[in-house]
Amino acid sequence: MRKLGMIGGMSWVSTAVYYDCINRSIQKRSAPKASAPLLIESLDFQELYGLREDADWQRAGSVLAESASRLEKAGAEGLIICANSMHRIYDQVADAVDIPILHIADCVGARMHADGCESAALIGTRNVMTESFYRKRLVAHGVDLLPPDMSNVEAIDRIIYEELMVGKVTRAAERTLRTIITRKEQEGARAIVLACTELDLVVDVDANILPIYDSTRIHCDAAAEWILGKE
Repeated sequence: MRKLGMIGGMSWVSTAVYYDCINRSIQKRSAPKASAPLLIESLDFQELYGLREDADWQRAGSVLAESASRLEKAGAEGLIICANSMHRIYDQVADAVDIPILHIADCVGARMHADGCESAALIGTRNVMTESFYRKRLVAHGVDLLPPDMSNVEAIDRIIYEELMVGKVTRAAERTLRTIITRKEQEGARAIVLACTELDLVVDVDANILPIYDSTRIHCDAAAEWILGKE
């Protein structure tokens, strides 16, 4: 198996989910006692929180690029960034290393294309829902995305940053996401892209009104395939 480097800590909650999900995927694809060869660098999210200005993102890109370089030097043969929003600086990080980085939106887009899914609503942090860096990757795979509803954007962003990223799960958040997903179905969406690694804490991925493309699960499955040399 190839050794994978994980840039985590954004948040620690999602990094724990990644570790669990990748290993379960390896077990399923390989052998019951198999575990993934992983190198994990968990960054201090306090230094990467609330990024707004271009200079903030440039600094964050430098932090992640340095992390990627350390993981490469430590023996990682490939990398993943364990956060949807941080793929805004994917190119800056990729330029810092000579090993591949699996882009989360490309993994999701490829899965949707394979399923023939052409219309979806994107749910995640503010920058994921409103900026082009994530949306254009999905569109490149033939997925038509509903425009973001700014009232939903603010509500979801608050739940993610103020609750889920510190490990707080509430029924109110579950109800809010259920209502939003129902409205998206009424607006014509045929699927939901769950583009935040913590949102599966409050969204039932396997039992919902619409098919849910959970970016975390899909990214982890792609990572397992890569580890096993199948990608």
